[in-house]
Amino acid sequence: MITEVQRYCYTDLHAAGEPVRILTGGGPALAGDTLLDKRRDAIARHDAVRQHLMLEPRGHADMYGVWPTTADHPDCALAVLFMHNEGYSTMCGHATVALGRWMIDTGHVHPTPPVTDFQLQCPCGPVAVRVDTPADGPIGAVAFDSVPVFAGATGQALSVAGFGTVAVDIAYGGAYYAVLPAARLGLDLYNSPYETLIGAARAIIAAGREQLAIDHPDAPDLGFLYGCLITDGRPPAAASETRNLCVFGGGQVDRSATGSGIAARLALAHHNGDIAPGETCAVSGLSGIPFQGAIREVRDDGRLIVTVTGHGHYSGCGEFQVEADDPLPEGFEVPARLADQRH
Repeated sequence: MITEVQRYCYTDLHAAGEPVRILTGGGPALAGDTLLDKRRDAIARHDAVRQHLMLEPRGHADMYGVWPTTADHPDCALAVLFMHNEGYSTMCGHATVALGRWMIDTGHVHPTPPVTDFQLQCPCGPVAVRVDTPADGPIGAVAFDSVPVFAGATGQALSVAGFGTVAVDIAYGGAYYAVLPAARLGLDLYNSPYETLIGAARAIIAAGREQLAIDHPDAPDLGFLYGCLITDGRPPAAASETRNLCVFGGGQVDRSATGSGIAARLALAHHNGDIAPGETCAVSGLSGIPFQGAIREVRDDGRLIVTVTGHGHYSGCGEFQVEADDPLPEGFEVPARLADQRH
């Protein structure tokens, strides 16, 4: 007897150590006139695709993925959905860096040495991408310009389990983040155990989602707290390097500095007078590999366009299979306790 099999083709890359799994075949066509419509369709009817590719046994709790689809914006070469262990994000900087290289390598964009420019349609809006494409050498750095980003409410008091009242700053970098230095929690980014820092970030996300009303001025679908950035206390500033831990989604831990998180941090730094347009800083995450960030433009409405630069690297490709009689058809996450097992 032949077992029915669902097959997915994929290509894996990483940017500063954070994985990017690109779905290259096997996914269903998404319904909808706009990318946000398609995102809603993926959530409502096709979430099994995300579960198959992101969760164990084919993925893991910290996997990150991209679901390419046809762009509805006339100036964009491709549209993408971003997905992770909990659901779908509105923007992802490290994935955009990896996509910049992949789109040229796969012919989605024809290279025009020495720098190739194109636009990528993301759920948060069109994102301008620039890729170093020398005529006689390998693809180099990938840079993208953020959607308009801004500092939100600063000094917001949260009641955080295990930490009492904690003040956080809220900023939008393509997704909303709660940002604070580790010292505000009585911790040290370099010396406190990562599990303690990660637990604190998860507690802040839970508190923020419960206690804060977050509304994006342009689109209701973008108005939610996506993650938490715990920093070393050094603001992004000219010719300096700072480090942060990013936890997002369902408690997922980013290995990179997080591209949209850098945009959010630069929005706060500009609001506080720590960095000026054109000045470049370096921000790294758990891997220690930095992205570069700079304010490209201050718009008339006060929002910023931030440029983030990094490199994408391939780590593999292949085909995943899901058999009809697989006892874990939706994948699974390793529970904190066996009592939390869902099956």
